[in-house]
Amino acid sequence: MGRRTRRLQRTEHVPLRSASFTRAESGSDGEWLVRNVPGSSSAKWYRCPGCDQEIPAGTPHVVAWPAAEFGSVEDRRHWHAPCWTARGRRRPGGRRY
Repeated sequence: MGRRTRRLQRTEHVPLRSASFTRAESGSDGEWLVRNVPGSSSAKWYRCPGCDQEIPAGTPHVVAWPAAEFGSVEDRRHWHAPCWTARGRRRPGGRRY
């Protein structure tokens, strides 16, 4: 007789799957859930909303999403760590030419 596999039902929403630690941060721009992404876990290129520059694959960075949204894919943004830290001191979406 074969083994029976049971599916576990998840009762709570998990915003992002990762072994990284998620922390809550407050700022003048609201409440955020933030996670550091090590370079070894970064396989895609992203565009940082703070400086409008690319974050190459393999580069450590920060992922942030509004705390009230539970981390839906549409709300997540990938930031350079210094850009995330300086977001209160620069205007949003500022492009450098």
